[in-house]
Amino acid sequence: MITRYRNRREAGEILARELEGYKNYDTVIYAVPRGGVPVALPVADALDSQLDLIIPRKIPAPHQPEVAIGAVCEDGEVLLDPYLVQRLGISDEYINEAAAREVSEIKRRLQAYRGKRPVTDLSGRTAMVIDDGVATGFTITAALQSISRRGPRELVLAVPVAPPDTVETLSQEVDRIYCPLQPENFYAVGQFYDDFNQLTDDEISRMLQKRETQYPGRT
Repeated sequence: MITRYRNRREAGEILARELEGYKNYDTVIYAVPRGGVPVALPVADALDSQLDLIIPRKIPAPHQPEVAIGAVCEDGEVLLDPYLVQRLGISDEYINEAAAREVSEIKRRLQAYRGKRPVTDLSGRTAMVIDDGVATGFTITAALQSISRRGPRELVLAVPVAPPDTVETLSQEVDRIYCPLQPENFYAVGQFYDDFNQLTDDEISRMLQKRETQYPGRT
């Protein structure tokens, strides 16, 4: 039984074994940078799948950057926590301005990571979102909903670790969910990795460039 992972690479290899049934599917794997990329790489290799990126960003509360009142992805659709928005008295003007800033940062990162490649057409295809783990699930819900709006045949979430209540909640956003490790005593994703080093934009770019060299047109 899995209780922790040596590193993100091992987590991806374990996920790949659980997901081997998707090898014959027309699957696009969406990694969530930064930590989701080294998890997604061995999965994409094992399934011979196209690898793309989805970048959700939280919308912070005014003067409280650690508090997320919402989340947004590249398409600009905002997912809000209505309770927090009302309790903190946050205006629509603030939300729109903050969301625009985050969308701008998302586009900057996508440009840095994947260049000018066009958005992938998901019609009739399976979309699989992969991250290195999920805590509350709020931010990744924005990513799942963003991809769902693009009309995939099937939407799958695969993460190495998440608490059981989060898995249950996220299962309502997808067709299938895979999570090998679902600990009751969950404090943070990094708690379940021996090596949970922070990654840089340059490291992610190099990982993606290396895969493009190995599998041209699949990144």
